[in-house]
Amino acid sequence: MNKITVGLAALLLCGFGASGQQAASPSENSITDAARKLETQMAKNVPAGAEEMPAEKYDFRPTPGQNTFGHLVGHMISANYYLCSAISGAEMPKFNRPQDSDKKDALTAELKTSFDYCTSSLANVKDSDLSQPAKVGPPGSTRGSMLVTFAEDYGDHYAQESAYLRAAGLLPPTAQPKPGR
Repeated sequence: MNKITVGLAALLLCGFGASGQQAASPSENSITDAARKLETQMAKNVPAGAEEMPAEKYDFRPTPGQNTFGHLVGHMISANYYLCSAISGAEMPKFNRPQDSDKKDALTAELKTSFDYCTSSLANVKDSDLSQPAKVGPPGSTRGSMLVTFAEDYGDHYAQESAYLRAAGLLPPTAQPKPGR
């Protein structure tokens, strides 16, 4: 499947409740509602994965050709600001671009801040906004095309984070045993 198909599938699946049924009255903003739901899930799981990795393993690489875990976290921070500003139509905020030498505490704090930015910047986006041109992104991008990239990136980023954690002998947040089970 191509990235657009995967992204659209992720957005559509997020639009359904736990029972797999839609609400009785469909939202006028079913796509952006699904994006907000996805962002809420990732705002919980991605920072939890970053917290799970010990500070001394932020320079961990599963193979010599891969980036470090800290680099991955830094990339996720930049992607959050870039994509959420593109979708919301806001100017991209100024932030300290993560460096490979940054420590876990600084990276996890900025990762949480980048998710806070996404939560607030996506709060009022409507489906009707998605055909507007994106202020950032490849030439000809719309806010909607950037939303598809956002959904695809979130899946990719969490999968990468999970793979790094497992390669380091740890479980990602969604694989952790649930209390009481």
